[in-house]
Amino acid sequence: MTGKEHQQVIEKLDAVIQDTRALLERFEATGMDEAMPADYQQLNEILESALKQQHEQTLAMLKSS
Repeated sequence: MTGKEHQQVIEKLDAVIQDTRALLERFEATGMDEAMPADYQQLNEILESALKQQHEQTLAMLKSS
């Protein structure tokens, strides 16, 4: 992958991260985290995975420079 391609992936992952964080906040504000704990856990797993992938892409981009 080129640096530009890595950057595009990083930006798309950032959008997923921001959207997931916003959804988690709405879950917590409305009590859905307690009413739907399995869904809340899945959202946290999505966030964790996206953060990990973004970190990996950033490292790969830096190594390719």
